[in-house]
Amino acid sequence: MNRSMQMLESGWKWAVQTARLCCGVPDYEVYVKHLREHHPEREIPSYKEFFRERQVARYKGTGGRCC
Repeated sequence: MNRSMQMLESGWKWAVQTARLCCGVPDYEVYVKHLREHHPEREIPSYKEFFRERQVARYKGTGGRCC
């Protein structure tokens, strides 16, 4: 892949992540990285489980931060 395509792909990923965060949907990849670095004993949920957990935390007012 050439440099301009890499930059375009990187920009697109950033834009999608920003849009999701604006809507209150955290990034799954960032979450998985956080779990691996800070909570290696925890099982990594599937994307579907992660998304559902985030919805519950957002709409039920249970918070959403572990650290």
